Amino acid sequence: MTDPLRTLRLLFREKFGADAGALVPVRAEGSNRRIYRLTGGKASAIGVLNDDAKENRAFIEFSKHFRKEGIPVPEFYAENDGTTAYLEEDLGDTTLFQFLGKRRSPLGFPKDVVSAYQDVVRWLPKMQITAGATIDDRWCYPRKSFDRQSMLWDLNYFKYYFLTLGGIPFHEEKLEEDFSVFADYLLAADRRYFLCRDFQSRNVMLKDGKPYFIDYQGGRRGALHYDIASLLYDAKADVPFELRDELLDLYMTEAGKHAKIDKAEFKKLFPGFVLIRIMQAMGAYGLRGFHEKKPLFLQSIPYAIRNIERVLVTSGLPIEVPELMGVFKRLVGSSALRQFGSAKLKLTVRIQSFSYKNGIPKDENGHGGGYVLDCRCLPNPGRLPEFKAHSGLDGPVVAYLSKEDGVDRWARSAFSLIDQAVENYGRRNFTDLFVAFGCTGGQHRSVYLAERLAKHLRDQGVSCVVTHRESKNWPKT
Repeated sequence: MTDPLRTLRLLFREKFGADAGALVPVRAEGSNRRIYRLTGGKASAIGVLNDDAKENRAFIEFSKHFRKEGIPVPEFYAENDGTTAYLEEDLGDTTLFQFLGKRRSPLGFPKDVVSAYQDVVRWLPKMQITAGATIDDRWCYPRKSFDRQSMLWDLNYFKYYFLTLGGIPFHEEKLEEDFSVFADYLLAADRRYFLCRDFQSRNVMLKDGKPYFIDYQGGRRGALHYDIASLLYDAKADVPFELRDELLDLYMTEAGKHAKIDKAEFKKLFPGFVLIRIMQAMGAYGLRGFHEKKPLFLQSIPYAIRNIERVLVTSGLPIEVPELMGVFKRLVGSSALRQFGSAKLKLTVRIQSFSYKNGIPKDENGHGGGYVLDCRCLPNPGRLPEFKAHSGLDGPVVAYLSKEDGVDRWARSAFSLIDQAVENYGRRNFTDLFVAFGCTGGQHRSVYLAERLAKHLRDQGVSCVVTHRESKNWPKT
């Protein structure tokens, strides 16, 4: 039997006319491929060993095509007769993930990291649309399209390797029904483009300040949404949410230069592709982490949970999938899942004022934790004519309530409860806390206290989002 490492050495000598020295292993993350760096003379190359010849052929043919189309991918050098070993260009050691890991600060991503992401986002639609238009589908493996079957495979991968192995309860028949509805919803997207399949920060190399793409051997026809969702919701990369929105807008603008893009329609389907990508990744975390006992993969779980929560809070889905939504809420509400690894996630407190006349608000999107506080026991400025046209945002009402000792005592008591929850939730990696203040009209006391709590928490460095449910009904001043 031929020694696989000897095969790589022979390929290197045939290509470069020099003997390779030591073969240095390169970590292949979640792949079963064995990857080595070979150096000899003045040459360097990456050698790959993989028994799946069809997967290798997909990578080789896609690489040749993309290079011809001017897309930054590694140059292909040589392969053995059985296509179980090949050489490609050595792009160095710095992935986008490693680069941002070294440069990240408590304030977020510095300009050079943002710039790198912008470069990647500008290249992606060229790869998907322009170069993807002429890709030879016969090399796509194991499917030619991210079709219904591919989606159901990913969803069941999530079910069996993450939910089952992670001990998350679900009703199998109902979940299967929801998977079918969910897949039909995603199939409404145009799927004629090239989908890289695993477009994440670990699969982007940075060389001389330029991005290069790797690991697209699972590529196939699919919707544009999937790859940009993979990049922006890459778990441990933990891209700041504001930057994700900016990069998504940039992507749609760039894609619009190569194809007709309806931004409103794109955004309607985007949350669904974010969720299916997260579920596929979580299936991998379960297989590698729970089943194969590789703890590195479990460290991504808290970030994935937070990403699901973000989608539920900001977008949701325009389809009825009650069992799937129940699964998401069980994941979001799991303290155990949030505490894998050393993740330190940012808590956001969502604060709302409301009127009891219109009912108590329900926290449909978060994990169910938080408070609904009744402040109708406090002095009511709404009974005084001079405050009728004002709200708790206005100076006269703020001054009136601020001088009332009873209001101050009540606020300090209520805030102490919330402070305790904020401290505990932050320690346990919960990323969402809901607090609602209610009064008679939702205009004065509840608004004042919502704003006062937000200031109290922001002074401690806690992120807050404040909404006033009844503001559209306030008198016009």
